[in-house]
Amino acid sequence: MTKLTLHEYPPSGNCYKIRLVAAHLGLPLERRGYDILKGETRTPGFLRDVNANGRIPVLQIGDRYLPESGAACFYLAEGSPLIPEDRFDRADMLRWMNFEQYNHEPNVATLRFWLAFAGEESLSDIQKALIPAKRAGGDAALDLMEAHLRDRPWFVADRFTLADVALFAYTHVAEEGGFDLAHRPAVQAWIERISAFPGHISIDA
Repeated sequence: MTKLTLHEYPPSGNCYKIRLVAAHLGLPLERRGYDILKGETRTPGFLRDVNANGRIPVLQIGDRYLPESGAACFYLAEGSPLIPEDRFDRADMLRWMNFEQYNHEPNVATLRFWLAFAGEESLSDIQKALIPAKRAGGDAALDLMEAHLRDRPWFVADRFTLADVALFAYTHVAEEGGFDLAHRPAVQAWIERISAFPGHISIDA
């Protein structure tokens, strides 16, 4: 088997997605950590050798490097039950993964990072001014998830897929960004279903 190495910032939900997919599929994954708060993904060596975009996660596959969490998850899950065989279901899975990256992550994950890791006192005036909009956008994304899950256990094809992995990563820690899950029972039940899977790992594992 080709050696798999995850270049990551461990608290990141985007990095956690890849670890979670590997755990569910029983794939060995070496880990190499970087402190983004210290600029370790902006060094000349990282930009040259790992990702010219200066971001993580990056999944290293042998001597090749694959940035972007969705792409890395898709690579690991190819041919597994985490990717539906039905053409529509597969496209619907990608739809929810795109929703996570464009509607959910920029709001829920950003506020979590700003408030729980960077600290509000370290934010620029522009970032502080964006907090209400980020809060509204995150609440809208979580409300849409709540509505979707009220009459189904999973996001796509009535089974656990990469769509669930992608949305779980930052949703289950959304309260660290000040989002309230208490009045979203369908989302809470979905989080509990995923957490109960054999082989499931926590974000701080």
